[in-house]
Amino acid sequence: MALITRMSRLFRADVNAVLDRIEEPDVLLHQAIREMEEELARDEQRARLLAHEQQQLDGRDAELDRALTDLNDQLNTCFSSGKDDLARALIRRRLEAEQRRRLLAGRRGTLAGTVAELRRRLDDNHRRLDAMRQKAELLADEAVDRPADRWADPDVTVRDEDVEVAFLREKQRRAGR
Repeated sequence: MALITRMSRLFRADVNAVLDRIEEPDVLLHQAIREMEEELARDEQRARLLAHEQQQLDGRDAELDRALTDLNDQLNTCFSSGKDDLARALIRRRLEAEQRRRLLAGRRGTLAGTVAELRRRLDDNHRRLDAMRQKAELLADEAVDRPADRWADPDVTVRDEDVEVAFLREKQRRAGR
C-alpha cells in the first residue's frame, strides 16, 4: 500500500511539474486582469443602476412630501369648514402616505448600505487591478531583459540513428589516437 501511495505522489508531482512548465505566468496574469476588468465593468454597471434607483426613490420621497403637505392643507380646510367625515378620509390617506414614506425610508437606507458596500468593493478591486497591471508590466519588462525564456526551450529529440553515427565517429576518433 505504501508503494502505491508513493507512486501516486510521484505521479502527481510529475503532473504538477509538467503543468508548471506549460503555464506561462504572464499569460495567466493577463487572463486574471481581463477577468478583473470584466468584474469591475459588471460592478460599475450595477452601481449605475443602484444610483438610478436612488434617484427614483428620492423623487418618490419628494412626491410623498408634496402629497403630505397638500393633505395637511386640505385637512385644515375640512376642520375649519366642519367636514369631519371628509377629514377622516383625508386622515386615512395621510396615514397611508406616512406608511409609504416609512417603507421608502427603509428601502433608501438598505439601498444606501448596498451602494456604500459596492463602492468599497469597487475601490478595493480598482487597487488590486492596478497592482496586477503593475506586476504584468514588471513581468513584461523582465521578459524583454531575459535573452531566452527558460520555459520556451524547444523540445530536443535525438534519434537513434544520430546516436549511432556519433558513436561510430567517436569510436573512430579514439581509435586514431
